[in-house]
Amino acid sequence: MAASFFSDFGLMWYLEELKKEEFRKFKEHLKQLTSHLELKPIPWAEVKKASREELANLLIKHYEEQQAWNVTLRIFQKMDRKDLCVKVTRERTGYTKTYQDHAKKKFSHLWSSKSVTDIHRYFHQEVKQEECDHLDRLFASKETGKQPRTVVIQGAQGIGKTTLLMKLMWAWSDSRIYRDRFLYAFYFCCREMRELPVVSLADLICREWPDPAAPVTEIMSQPERLLFIIDSFEQLEADVNQPDSDLCGDWKERRPVQVVLSSLLRKKMLPEASLLVAVKPTCPKELRDRVAISEIYEPRGFDESDRLVYFCCFFQDPKRAMEAFSLVRENQQLFALCQIPLLCWLLCTALKQEMQKGKDLAVTCQSTTSVYASFIFNLFTPEGATGPTEQSQCQLKGLCALAAEGMWTDTFEFGDEDLRRHGIADADIPALLGTKVLLKFGERASSYTFIHMCIQEFCAAMFYLLKSHLDHPHPAVRSVEELLVNNFKKARRPHWIFLGCFLIGLLNKKEQEKLNGFFGFQLSQEIKQQLEQCLKSLGEQGDLQGQVDALAIFYCLFEMQEPAFVRQAVNLLQEGSFHIVDNSDLVVSAYCLKYCSSLRKLSFSIQNVFKKEDTHSSVSDYSLICWHHICSVFTTNGYLREVQVQDSTLSEPAFVTWCNQLRHPSCRLQKLGINNVSFSGQSSHLFEVLFHQPDLKYLSLTLTKLSRDDVKSLCDALNSPAGNIEELALVSCELSPVDCEVFAFILTKNKKLKYLNVSCNRIDEGVRHLCEALCRPDTVLTYLMLAYCHLSEQCWEYVSEMLLRNSSLRHVDLGANILKDEGLKTLCKALKHPDCRLDSLCLVKCFITAAGCEDLALVLISNQNLKNLEIGCNEIGDVGVKLLCAALKHPDCHVEVLGLEDCALTSACCKDLASVLTSSKTLQQLNLTLNALDHGGVVVLCEALRHPECALRVLGLKKADFGEETQVLLMAEEERNPKLTIVDHL
Repeated sequence: MAASFFSDFGLMWYLEELKKEEFRKFKEHLKQLTSHLELKPIPWAEVKKASREELANLLIKHYEEQQAWNVTLRIFQKMDRKDLCVKVTRERTGYTKTYQDHAKKKFSHLWSSKSVTDIHRYFHQEVKQEECDHLDRLFASKETGKQPRTVVIQGAQGIGKTTLLMKLMWAWSDSRIYRDRFLYAFYFCCREMRELPVVSLADLICREWPDPAAPVTEIMSQPERLLFIIDSFEQLEADVNQPDSDLCGDWKERRPVQVVLSSLLRKKMLPEASLLVAVKPTCPKELRDRVAISEIYEPRGFDESDRLVYFCCFFQDPKRAMEAFSLVRENQQLFALCQIPLLCWLLCTALKQEMQKGKDLAVTCQSTTSVYASFIFNLFTPEGATGPTEQSQCQLKGLCALAAEGMWTDTFEFGDEDLRRHGIADADIPALLGTKVLLKFGERASSYTFIHMCIQEFCAAMFYLLKSHLDHPHPAVRSVEELLVNNFKKARRPHWIFLGCFLIGLLNKKEQEKLNGFFGFQLSQEIKQQLEQCLKSLGEQGDLQGQVDALAIFYCLFEMQEPAFVRQAVNLLQEGSFHIVDNSDLVVSAYCLKYCSSLRKLSFSIQNVFKKEDTHSSVSDYSLICWHHICSVFTTNGYLREVQVQDSTLSEPAFVTWCNQLRHPSCRLQKLGINNVSFSGQSSHLFEVLFHQPDLKYLSLTLTKLSRDDVKSLCDALNSPAGNIEELALVSCELSPVDCEVFAFILTKNKKLKYLNVSCNRIDEGVRHLCEALCRPDTVLTYLMLAYCHLSEQCWEYVSEMLLRNSSLRHVDLGANILKDEGLKTLCKALKHPDCRLDSLCLVKCFITAAGCEDLALVLISNQNLKNLEIGCNEIGDVGVKLLCAALKHPDCHVEVLGLEDCALTSACCKDLASVLTSSKTLQQLNLTLNALDHGGVVVLCEALRHPECALRVLGLKKADFGEETQVLLMAEEERNPKLTIVDHL
C-alpha cells in the first residue's frame, strides 16, 4: 500500500462514507477484531464517543499506519461494504504512485526548462514548508473535507501564477500537500490545449498520463478526490455564459475543449471535483457570475527579501549588486517593477548592461521607460560595437510594427506570416529568439510571442516615433490621438497597461537621444503637441470628464519627467478622478498634482498606503511627503472648489496633514465629500475645518462611523458663526436616536443649513426630536432625507405634524421605511391641507398598495404645491394607477414628475396613463421602468405621446426589455419628437 496516501485524514474520508448505524457497527467490529487479532485494544470509552475524525486519529495513534488500514479493510469486508473495499484496493494498486512519479519528473523539468531568465537557479528548487502550508489551505475544508472547491488564482503576467501551479503539482507529487484530499491532480495549460480538436475529459487525462493505458474509469470512480488545474484560462477564449444545454456532462464524450472545460467549471461535469483556475490580471466578470468560486488568491511575486537575493545572485559582485539594488530601492516605480520575477530579470539585465558600459545608472535608468529603452537597444547592439547594425535596426523596426498591430487587434501570438508582413525574414528569427525579446509560443514551431506584454507595449510605443499610423499595413492601427484617448479612459483596453506611459516617456530628452542614436535620424516631434491637444480636448468636453482616469494621465506625464510640460499639461484638465492603491500611485499623483493650479473638481481614493504600523519608517515618511504634495493642491490651486475622497484609509499623521491643508486660508473649497474613509478617530481635526472655511457649503460624511462625541463636535462646528455649511449628508454613519436630539438643536439655531440627509441610520424614535424642531416657525431647512431610517408606526404622526406646520421644507424622502397604507393615510391628512408647502415627496419602497392610492389621489388634487411624487417599488398595480390617473387629469393637479417604476403594472393600465398624457398640462417626466408592459401597451402610450397636447419630455422605459418591434417603435417616437427622451433609468 502506498503509505503516503493513508493517514488519519484518509481514514476519515472512508469513515465519512458510513451512515450513522453503519458507523456504530464499525465500532463494534473494531472492538471484536482487535481482540481476535490480538492487537492492543483502544479504550472502548474513547471509541464509543469518538466522531469519525476522532476515530481515524485513534486508529493511527494506536496502530502503525499500515496496520490501521488493514484493520479498516477487514471491517469493511465484514460489513459487506464491497464498494469501499474496491476503492481501498484500487489505491493499493499503485496507480496514484505511478502518476505521482511521472508528475514529479515532469514538473521538475518544467520548473527549469520553461524559464528563459534562469530565475530558478537563484532560489531553492524545492517547495518551502510555508508554501506547502499555504497551498494546503487553498483547499482546506471547514467541514468533512469532501466539499468541492473552485479556487481562482489571478494576477499580472509574470507574477508567478504558473510557477505556483508547478510548485503545487510538484508538492502534491511528493506527497507534501493534499495527501489524502486528492488522489489525482491534473494540470491543463489552456495555451497548449486551445488548438486541440474535439476531445473528451478522458482524452485530456490520457495526455497527462505516463503511458497510453490510463486507468480513466478507476480515476473517475472517486471524483471528489480529483483536482483539475486550469492554467491561463483566458487563453482558451471559452464562453462560460453558454446555456446549460450546450454543456456536456459525460467525461467520455468528445466536444470542443472549450466546452469540456466550461462544463467542468460550471459543474455540469464531475460536480464533486475541485478546480484551481489561473487567470490574468483580474477574474473575468463572466467567470465570477457563472462559476461558484470558493476563493480568489493573488500571488505576491517577489517580496523585498526575494528581490535583494535575486540582485545579489544575478550580479554576483556584491558591490555592484548593492549599487544596483540601492538605486532601484529608492525609485518606487522600478522597485514595484521587481515584484514580477520576469521584469526583475529584465531590470537587472538592463542595469548590468549599463554598468558594463561604464554608464551612470542614475542617469540612464531613472524611469521605467529608460530601463526598457536600455534593455532593448543593448540587446540589438552587437557586443563590443558602438552602435547597431543596419540589420538589427530593421529587425527592431519590424518588431515595433508587429507590436503595434498586436496592441490594436488584441493579438499576442504571431505566426511566420505576421513576421514576414513586417519585414522580418525567416533568417532573422533565430537572432530575435536569441535576444529573448521574442519567444516560441507553446508547442507549435511557427508561433511566437513577446517575452512579456510590457515589451510588446514598449515596442508598440516606439512604432509611433518611427512611423505614422498611416504607414502601417494593418488598418486597425490608429493614430496617436486615438491611442491617447483610449489609454486615458477608465474603460480602456485591458491589455493597455504601460503603452501610453512608454509613448510619452520616450519624449523625454534623454530617451530621445537614445532613440536618435540607435536609429540614426531625428524622430517625430509631433507627439508632444498631439498629447497637449488630447488633454485640452478632454478638459473641454465635460461629458468625458467622468470617463477619464486621471491617474493614467499622471503616469504618462511622470514618465516624461519634464516639469515645464507637466505643469502645462495638468492645467488643461478641470476635473481629476483616480484611485491610489499603492505607493507607486501615490508618488505619481503627488508629482503631477504639485504642478496643478487649475483643477475645479478632485475625486480620489487611497488604500494600502497608510497603515497603523507604519510609524517613523523611511517608507512612511516618504509617503507622508508625497501625501503632503497631494494635499497642497487645496491651497495652491485657486480654482479647486470640490473634493471627494472615498473608500480610503488614512493614518493619523496623514489625516492631520490633510486637515491642516483644508484649514489653510488659501483653501477655497465649497464642497467636501468624505465617504467611507477611516481616519483613526481624529474627527476633531476635520470639524475644526468648519471654523476656518467660510466658503465650505457642502459636507458629506457618508459611511463614516460617528461616535456620540463626534456628533457633538460636528454640531458645535455647525453652530459656530464662522461655519457656513448649507448641505450636510450623514448617510450610514451609525447615528442613534440620541443623536437626533443634538441635530434638533442645530435645526432650531442654525439659519444656514438647508439640506440634511440622515438616511440609512437607525434613528426611529429620534425622528420625533427632528420633527418637533422643524415644527418651529423659524426653521430654514428645505430638504430632509429620512430614507431607510427604520421608522416605526408612531413616527408618522410626528412627520405628519411637521408637514402641516413647517413652511420651509420643499422635499422630504421617506423611502424604504415601513409606511404602509395606514401610515400613508396619516401623512395624507397633512399633505391635503392648504398650509402644506411641500412640493416634492419620495415614498419609494414604502409598502403602499392600491388602497393607499385613494388617499394619494386626493392629495394630488388638493395640494397644488406638490410637483414631484416618487412612489416606485410599491405594489400598487393597475388598480392603484387608475386611481392616480383620475387625479392626474384633474385641472387642480400640478404634478410634473411621477415615478412609477417597479409598481407591478401591466399593459392594462396604459390606457389610463395615455389619457393623462393627453390631458395633463404639467406632467413632464414619467418613469415606468421595471413593469410588465407589452408591445400593445407601448403602442397605446406612443399614440398618446403624439397628441398635440402631450407635455411629456422624459419617459422611463428600458428599450432592451422589449422585443425588436417595440424597440423600433420607441426609437421612431424619439426621432419624431426631438423634445422627448426615452431613458433606461431615472
